[in-house]
Amino acid sequence: MSQMHRNYISRDADYYMHQIPLPILEKLDEEEKANLKSVINTAIPQPSPKLIDLRFAIDVIFTRYFVVLMIGKDRRKQQRSYEVNGITKFANVVAAILLIIAMSLLISTVTILILYLIKSALGIDLFKGHITNVLLNNQK
Repeated sequence: MSQMHRNYISRDADYYMHQIPLPILEKLDEEEKANLKSVINTAIPQPSPKLIDLRFAIDVIFTRYFVVLMIGKDRRKQQRSYEVNGITKFANVVAAILLIIAMSLLISTVTILILYLIKSALGIDLFKGHITNVLLNNQK
């Protein structure tokens, strides 16, 4: 998570109350301050938990791109201004399935690679001789 993003989500009602000039704050009584803080707390968006929250930047020679991938339940209060249906809904399902398959393959590949490196570091041989010799001998 970037520093800027962390600073933004850590802002609370007190942070915004300190942005109000002191002469104006001094004119407010405690009940008005409490009501103002309550309104500010209600207005601050509360992030919903994410299954996956992946953020990173890619530096290219002349520019910088950022990639954000978040997967979680949509808990926004505002509804979309248009209905998602037909080909868009189908494309969203296909994209989600392909993303899940790709992530599963990536996790499986990394797991197998790590297990292979651990096996090699411990000097464990699963086959007598080299694997290509074992495969070629079984074909004859």
